[in-house]
Amino acid sequence: MTADPTTRTKRRGVALWWYLTALVAVPLVGVGVLATLVVVTRGAQVGSAARAEDAIRTVAQLDAVRAAAEQEILPALALAVIDDPAAADELGVSPVVLGGARGIALATVTDARAVTDGALAAVPAGSLGADVAARVGETLSRLRTRIDAGELGLNRMYLGYMGVSNEVMTAERAAASAAVSEGVPARTVRAVQDVQTVAQLAQDAARQMPLYLGSLFATDNTLIGARLAWETGWLSYTDAKRQMGELSQESLRAAWERVERSELMAEMDALLTPSDDPVVFVTDIDRMTDVLFRSSDRDAMLGELVDTAVDSVLSLAAADREEAADDLRSTLALGIGLLAASALGAWWLGRTVARSLGLLAGQATQISRGELVEVEVLGPREVRTVSAALGEAVGGLRRIQDQAQAVARGDLGDALLEQPLPGPLGEVVHASIRQIVTSVRQREDLQFALAHQATHDPLTELPNRTQALTLVTSALHRARRSGAMTGLLFVDLDGFKAVNDGHGHAAGDTVLREVAARLRSLVRPGDVVCRLGGDEFVVLVEPVRAERDLMDLAHRLIAGIGEPVDVPGGRVRVGASIGVAVGRDGGADADVLFAEAGTAASRAKQHGRGRAEIFDETLRRQLAARAETEAAIAAALDGGGMRLVYQPVVDVAGGRLHGFEALLRWERDGVPVPPDQFIPVAEASSLICDVDRWVLHEATRQLAAWRARTTPPPGAPEPTMAVNVSGRHLTDRRVVADVAGALAASGLPPHLLVLEVTETVLVDDPVALTHLAELRALGVAIAIDDFGTGYTSIGQLRQMPVDTLKIDRSFVTSPDPGQRELVALVIRAAHTFGLDVVAEGVEEPEQLERLREQGCDHAQGYLLHRPLPAEAAGALLRPATPPALPAPRPAGTPQAAATS
Repeated sequence: MTADPTTRTKRRGVALWWYLTALVAVPLVGVGVLATLVVVTRGAQVGSAARAEDAIRTVAQLDAVRAAAEQEILPALALAVIDDPAAADELGVSPVVLGGARGIALATVTDARAVTDGALAAVPAGSLGADVAARVGETLSRLRTRIDAGELGLNRMYLGYMGVSNEVMTAERAAASAAVSEGVPARTVRAVQDVQTVAQLAQDAARQMPLYLGSLFATDNTLIGARLAWETGWLSYTDAKRQMGELSQESLRAAWERVERSELMAEMDALLTPSDDPVVFVTDIDRMTDVLFRSSDRDAMLGELVDTAVDSVLSLAAADREEAADDLRSTLALGIGLLAASALGAWWLGRTVARSLGLLAGQATQISRGELVEVEVLGPREVRTVSAALGEAVGGLRRIQDQAQAVARGDLGDALLEQPLPGPLGEVVHASIRQIVTSVRQREDLQFALAHQATHDPLTELPNRTQALTLVTSALHRARRSGAMTGLLFVDLDGFKAVNDGHGHAAGDTVLREVAARLRSLVRPGDVVCRLGGDEFVVLVEPVRAERDLMDLAHRLIAGIGEPVDVPGGRVRVGASIGVAVGRDGGADADVLFAEAGTAASRAKQHGRGRAEIFDETLRRQLAARAETEAAIAAALDGGGMRLVYQPVVDVAGGRLHGFEALLRWERDGVPVPPDQFIPVAEASSLICDVDRWVLHEATRQLAAWRARTTPPPGAPEPTMAVNVSGRHLTDRRVVADVAGALAASGLPPHLLVLEVTETVLVDDPVALTHLAELRALGVAIAIDDFGTGYTSIGQLRQMPVDTLKIDRSFVTSPDPGQRELVALVIRAAHTFGLDVVAEGVEEPEQLERLREQGCDHAQGYLLHRPLPAEAAGALLRPATPPALPAPRPAGTPQAAATS
C-alpha cells in the first residue's frame, strides 16, 4: 500500500527541533562570547601582573637612585665645610689637617657621584622611571656644577639634594601606586606598602646627618632655622621608625628588629637626637670623619633593608604573575568545556522543548522593549518554570519602575522606596535607588548649608551684612504696604580692640559670641540681630510704635553689653555706642537706613561712647554733605580733578630705589582735600571701587611710561608700583577683572604691580582671601598695609596669600623699647615665612639705622622722600647710581623735627 504523496510531503518538512536548536544557538553564541571575554579578562590579569612586576622593579631602581643621591650629601657638605675658612677655627685643627680631610671628602664625593650615575643608568629606557631618571640626571648635573663652582651654601646645597630625593621618592610612590592599581592581591599590596615604609625610613635617616651638620655650623642668623630643621627632621625620622612596627611581613620585621638593636643604630640615634647639650656636638675632625663614615654605614644598612623588602615584593609579584597565568589556562579549559556542554545541551533542548516557546518568546520580546506585560504560564514544566521566573522578573521590574517614579516625583519619603527587591540584582538596584535618595538629600542639605554660610557670620551664626541688607529691604517693603515704621539700631562696640590686644584674638571671639547671645536675648522674638563684621552689629526692629521704644531698647542693649564677660585669663568689659534710624512708611531704602544708623552711631562715639543717638536733622545735613562729597568725587574722577603722587620705596641695605607707592590727591575748587576726609566717604559707598579702578589704571600707565623712557642698569631690578585696594573693592566680584584690565591697558608686567590691603579686611571677609589668591595667580604681588594695627597674628601669615608686610609707622616711630623689639620680631617672622618687609613713616636717621640692623628689606618716609609728582618721581629712575640712604646720626646730635 502506497502512502499519500501529500502526507509524504508534509513529513519531509523541517522538524521543530531544528528550529528550536537554531533558536538556542543564539544564547550558545552568547556563551561562547562570554567565555571568550572571560579568557581575555584572565589574559589581561596576566598582563596586569606583569606590569605590576615591572612597576615594582621600577620602585627598586628608583630607590637605588634616591639612596645613591642622598649618599652624595654628606661628602658634599663635608667638602663645603672644609673649604670654608671658618671651618678650621670651628673644628680647632690646622689647615694642613683639613687639606688631608679634603682629599678624602673629594674622593668620597667622586665615588658617590659615580654610584648615583650608575643607578641612573640602570633605569631602563621606556620604563616607568625613565622620565624621572632623566630629569634627576639633569638636575644633579646642574647642582654638581654649582657645588663645584662654590656657588651654593650649605643650606641651599642640602635643599638641592633634598629636592632630588623628594622628586625620586614621589616617583617611587607613583610607581608603587601603579603596581597597586593593577589589582594585585592584598598581600602584595601590603608588601609594596612595606617597601614605601622602609624607603621612607631610609630617606629620613639619610637626612639626619646633613641636618645635624647644618645645626653644628649654623651662624647666628640661621641658628634658629637650622635647629628647627634638625628637630623637624628628627620627628619625621622617629615617626618613620614607629611605622616600621606596622610592617606586614614577619621576616621583614625580624630584619628590622636586628637593625634597630644594632650598636650602629643606637650610636647614631644617640648622636643625632636634637639636644642643647654641647657634648653632643662633634667638633673634632677625626671624630667628625668617623661619624660621617658611621652614618654612611648606617644608611647602607638601611639600604640593605630596603633591598630585602623589594626582593620580597618582586617574589610576590612573580608569584602573582604565575598564578594569573595558571588561572588563564584553567579558564581556557573551562571555557572550552562549557562551550562543548552548551552545544550538547542546545541540541538536547531543541529536541525536547514544546511549541509554547513561541508564546514565551513573544512575551519576552515585549518585555525587552520595556512593555511589562503579564506572562502566561503555559506548556511543559520547564517552560512553565521559565515563564514563572520571567513573571517574577516582570514583578521586580514593576517595583523598580514604581520606585524610580517616586524618585522622579521627588517623593523621597514614599514607603515604597524602603521595600527591598528580591535577589542579588534586586539588592544592587535597591541599593542604587537608596544611594540616589541619599545623594539627593545630601545635596539638599549641602545647598542649605551653603546658603546658610553665604548669609550668616561663621563666628556668631548671625545673619551677615549681605543678609542684613536683604532683611532690611524686605522689612521696608512690608512697611510700605502697612504704613508702619521700621527701626534699625547700629551697635558699635567700645573697647573691643583693647580686648584683642590685651587678651588675644581668642578672647575677642569669645566676647563677640557673648555679645551676639546677649543681643538676641534682649530683643523681641520677631526682631533680628545681624553682624556686619568686626565689632559692628545691627538690630532690625519691626514694627515700631514710637521712637522712644527704640531708644529704650538701645539703652537696654548698652546695659546688657556692658556686663563683664569671662574670657580665658580673666574677665573683660566692652561697651557699645548705638545709632538709631527710623524708616517711616518704608520711604527709605536699605542703604539709606544703614547710612543713617551708622552716622548716628558715629555721633554717639564722638559724644563720649556708651550712649545712644537717634538720627535727626543735624545728621541728615551731614549725610547730605556726604552725598555732595560723593558727587564731587565722582565728578572729579570723570573730569580729571584727581591726581596721583608717588612716594619712593628704598632698599634699606643698599639705598637703591625699590619702587613707588601711588597716593591719591584731590583739589576741590583749588583747595586740597586731605585724603582722610574724602577717602572714608568713598569707602562708605561703592564709589571707592571707581576710585580704585582709576588709581589702578593711572598708576600702571605711569610706571609703564617710565619704563618706556628709562632702562634700568644691567642686573638692577625694575621698580614696582604699589596701589592701595580698599576692603570693599577687594570683596567685589569684579576686582580680579579690574586689575587684569588695568594691566592689559598699560602693558605693565604683572609682577611689577603690588596691591596693598589692610589686614582687617583679610580677617573679616573670607571672600577677600579668595580674591587675593586669584590676583596672585595673575602674577601681581600682595602686601598687608599697616601691619600690627589689626587682628592678624604672626602665625596666620603662613596661610595668607601675601608677599610683603608693611609695618605701620606707629611702631617704627615709637620710642618704646617693647615696640622696637616687636618690629624686630615681625621682621624675623616675615622672613621666616618668605615675606618681604617695608617699614612706613621713617622720619629719623636713628629709625633707619635701627631698621638696617634689624634686617628690614625696604623703607619709605619723609626722611627718604616725600610724595613726589610724576615728573619728579620719574627723574629718580634716570640717574646711573641710586641715591644714598641718609647716614646714621652720631650720638648726641639733636634730633630733627619730623615733617608731615
